[in-house]
Amino acid sequence: MSALAPTLQAYFTERLMNQLQASGHTVAGYRDAFRLLLAFASQRSGKAPSALGFEDLDAAMIAAFLDHLERDRGNCARTRNGRLAAVHSLFRFAALRHPEHAELIARVLAIPSKRFDHAEVAYLTREGSEALLGAADRSRWIGRRDHALLSVALQTGLRVSELTGLCCQDVELARGAHVRCQGKGRKARCTPLTSEIVTILGEWMRERNGQPSDPLFPTSRGRRLSRDAVSLLLTKYADIARSRCPTLQGKSITPHVLRHSAAMALLHAGVDSTVIALWLGHEQTRTTEIYIHADLTLKERALARTAPPGTTPGRYRAPDALLAFLEGL
Repeated sequence: MSALAPTLQAYFTERLMNQLQASGHTVAGYRDAFRLLLAFASQRSGKAPSALGFEDLDAAMIAAFLDHLERDRGNCARTRNGRLAAVHSLFRFAALRHPEHAELIARVLAIPSKRFDHAEVAYLTREGSEALLGAADRSRWIGRRDHALLSVALQTGLRVSELTGLCCQDVELARGAHVRCQGKGRKARCTPLTSEIVTILGEWMRERNGQPSDPLFPTSRGRRLSRDAVSLLLTKYADIARSRCPTLQGKSITPHVLRHSAAMALLHAGVDSTVIALWLGHEQTRTTEIYIHADLTLKERALARTAPPGTTPGRYRAPDALLAFLEGL
């Protein structure tokens, strides 16, 4: 066995799990990165993964692996950078244990992250949210579960991992109704619930009739829903909702879009961006600025304040149907 294998094992057990006490999601993400890397390097070098050494994972191999992720696996630049972050973390750990590979490690650490365009935030309007909620068949047990799950997601803005991680004991429906979750970075937070969501959750929990430690939104067999299961059910209801709501046509609806929708609803209600950051569990308040950039309504209000005297604020509308057609080309 080469020096790479025990170093990688020590990195996970000593560095990530013991010293950093990384979350299960972080460990799983880094694990998947190295599974892909070792499989790629093994195929290229003809060696078994356990026989690979640091000399087999030089800067050229890592660069080829990153190209493989984008070209062959179709990963975006953000995913590519996430895999590179895992590699960099391992090699920084290895630098202290194997100074004999200092030059090779330095070259790998010098590989930069890839810059990428930041797409505009996608979110659902109130009309789109209502169409999505209305797509669930509430005459069936699964439909009632999914309606409650989507309602909580759209109001609280919980991440999909936080949503699926909820237990019955994490919900408080009495005075000061809220849900408790442990979010990214193991930060615990409470998110208040509206009276409408309290009613929906109250009905669901009475039907659910679970123990305190049971998952709030289980599968038909009582197990915890997976991220993929939530994505699949959301895709199903999105297809139904598109036939009822034209504004959803051509719009990709993912679990994170529901989180964005909750943030935009708060922003439209006049909630300060720092409060929204706390609501969503953001580490830094500047992360919330993406919602301000995406909100055309706020920009139009700002434009209205700077309109010349004597003019009516608002967006330009063509006075004639034919002119409107030409303006829309």
